[in-house]
Amino acid sequence: MKKILLSLSLCATFLLADNFTLSSTDLEGQLTNKQVFSGFGCSGENISPELSWKDAPNGTKSFAITVYDPDAPTGSGWWHWLAFDISKDKFTLPSGFGNIESKDIIQSMTDFGKTGFGGACPPKGDNAHRYIFTVHALDVETLALNKNANPALVGYYINIHSLAKASIISYYAR
Repeated sequence: MKKILLSLSLCATFLLADNFTLSSTDLEGQLTNKQVFSGFGCSGENISPELSWKDAPNGTKSFAITVYDPDAPTGSGWWHWLAFDISKDKFTLPSGFGNIESKDIIQSMTDFGKTGFGGACPPKGDNAHRYIFTVHALDVETLALNKNANPALVGYYINIHSLAKASIISYYAR
């Protein structure tokens, strides 16, 4: 009976999160040079986009932002940005936020080996890669991780504490 009630509770949580949405004034179907990495052979501006979200589910205690490229030729994709411990009262990150250190929000290691935002930089000649910008509503105030946490560990903690998520997908090829 407990399992049934827990399952119904989880289903209700996800059903109530139907209106949880992510938007951006900077993102469209294709990334621009602003969101392209500066390094690894790419010469973009490496500026994180503005992100805003609304209608988080009840029980949300914090948020996390991730940017992931599942098309990277690594066998495990590529993490471009992980920001977490975002207050439940915050519903936007301004353009360029991923390029500054914040005392309130942790930006941990990416697959570039650096903290903060790392823009798109697929190999030359590859088909367009998908860049998935996601906001996660979490059931904890903090993930209890620091900026040196690796992307897989951060992803694990985000997934086990996720109440709902909303995403925007943009593409980029060079």
